[in-house]
Amino acid sequence: MSAVAPARPQPGRPMKTGPGRRSSPLTWRWRDRVALACAWAAGIGLCLIAAAIVIYMGYRGVQYLRPNLLVSRPALGSSQDATGGFLDPLIGTALLTLIGIVLAIPLAVGSALWIAEYGRPSWLARVVESSIEIVAGTPDIVIALFGLAVFQLSLLAPLSFTASGGGVFGKSFIAAGATMSLIALPPLFTATRDGLQAVPAHMREAAFALGKTRIATIRRVLLPSVRANIATGVTLGISRIIGDTAIVVLLLGETLRLDQQGSVPGLDLLRGTGSTLTSYVYGNSPAGEGAAPQKAYAAAFVLMVLVLGLNLLVDRIGRAQSDASGLTVGSAIV
Repeated sequence: MSAVAPARPQPGRPMKTGPGRRSSPLTWRWRDRVALACAWAAGIGLCLIAAAIVIYMGYRGVQYLRPNLLVSRPALGSSQDATGGFLDPLIGTALLTLIGIVLAIPLAVGSALWIAEYGRPSWLARVVESSIEIVAGTPDIVIALFGLAVFQLSLLAPLSFTASGGGVFGKSFIAAGATMSLIALPPLFTATRDGLQAVPAHMREAAFALGKTRIATIRRVLLPSVRANIATGVTLGISRIIGDTAIVVLLLGETLRLDQQGSVPGLDLLRGTGSTLTSYVYGNSPAGEGAAPQKAYAAAFVLMVLVLGLNLLVDRIGRAQSDASGLTVGSAIV
């Protein structure tokens, strides 16, 4: 079968060409111009909203934030001067983030390695990925309620606050951190899996040709290649943890101060209750029961700076990985 020859322009008649990518929007159909205008309006609107949030909270934060607020503990009072600072919520945020991310890293990285490098049987791999998607799409308040039901079991009484009569409240830094690991798991899993799938096949083949086993290839070749992806996922998971409020309120209590439980050093703090910056902001905001809205703005400013810093870190990690290896770092927030 002979190939069809391309049509040739007739002598004296120029060939018609389409508008092309460099065409002016003024020559487009009116529906296309409306769609372009809507796209521009949406992008500019989002930029304005983000700028308004940053500028307003930055103004309020600089206006009310004082160094003594970072080193003094919160207290009950009827005026701004008598309610102390937010040292305990800062410590609670750091402690909760550490527990959640330490529990999430092995689960997420191990699952991503198995999915990307083994994935057998295939039905089980699909179940694992679907389960992670379900966790990512479940509201935080539902996850918090499930975590509270689990840690109220008498079997897990040593891990949470227990009343003198034997009642298990299910509230502690351990319980809240373990539940927080569930919301940190999806972005960490996605970033690691996408990074492993982006590693060229010839790197695995070269390792196998040198006599390396699959597990040695994973340990010595693949994991070092996706360290930036793992770091990106960890950063995104931390952002999810420090910005959550529902799990904190249900599983950590509504107190603003650290309340230790037990007499074993270290473990008494983990089994105790407390607060984080998000619960502190809620409790002292005009919508809460506190009487320190100015300090709520100051704590919100600190929280916003932490989140913006983490987002900047994610961007730097992604750019560094792309420049060093040419691999695209998965940084989608799940």
